[in-house]
Amino acid sequence: MPPEPRLILTADSITRVGAEANGAVVVNGSHGGLYAAYLAAKLGVAAAIFNDAGIGRDRAGVAGVDYLAELGVPAAAVGNMTARIGDGADMMARGIVTYVNLLAAALGCQEGTSCRDASHALAQAAARELAPPPLRESDTLLMAEPPAVWALDSAAAVGPEHVGMIVVTGSHGGLLGGRPETALKYDALAALFNDAGIGIDEAGVTRLPALDARNIASATVAAASARIGDARSTYEDGILSRVNSCAAALGAAPGTSAREFVAIVRRAAAEREKQA
Repeated sequence: MPPEPRLILTADSITRVGAEANGAVVVNGSHGGLYAAYLAAKLGVAAAIFNDAGIGRDRAGVAGVDYLAELGVPAAAVGNMTARIGDGADMMARGIVTYVNLLAAALGCQEGTSCRDASHALAQAAARELAPPPLRESDTLLMAEPPAVWALDSAAAVGPEHVGMIVVTGSHGGLLGGRPETALKYDALAALFNDAGIGIDEAGVTRLPALDARNIASATVAAASARIGDARSTYEDGILSRVNSCAAALGAAPGTSAREFVAIVRRAAAEREKQA
């Protein structure tokens, strides 16, 4: 007798669901990188669908799909050119699967399947008990001297303690559900994101104008240059693909390295301090 179909949840980010995800299929707007997949595994999902974030450097945009297979979790990703990253409803409405793990394939989920059909196929996933081993710390202090620089694998980790600091994130540069208030929870001095391949409706860079409105210099690094979900890769490997007006006014431009972006912001802050 087949198992009872799993509950299917839709969310703009894996960071926006809680205990209700346990035992459910979660269609979420997060990238399919390792950190997002780890969060899904910690929540105890039965199966998950992510956005492939343009695949990107070292195939980081779907690395979490394979990681979940090792934990017994069927998972898939939809193409960033078929549905907006950061928008679970749009993924469900328009998303087309571009990548699956073997467990998802065994349930009938395959490349070219609509996200909606894939979610129903994954609803037949069996229960699993394997908890994920801990990942390394997701936040690292890169520079302590003010303005401090933090590397945060997820922008969801930005807190009140980061106000006035530079936050280098591994997150995509898209608004969640298109809502400007989701661009950043607190007013950092500056912020870096991954452009997730930019994608349909330029969804991967929509945080930037929203942060202009808050006078926060921000930019995205190209997904092909840095691993999405990995803030240290953003800083060490990233090459800017888009900048907002605040960042451009400081001298940042596409083609600038992430390291140089941080240096530009710090020099500008030091100059303002001198003049104060």
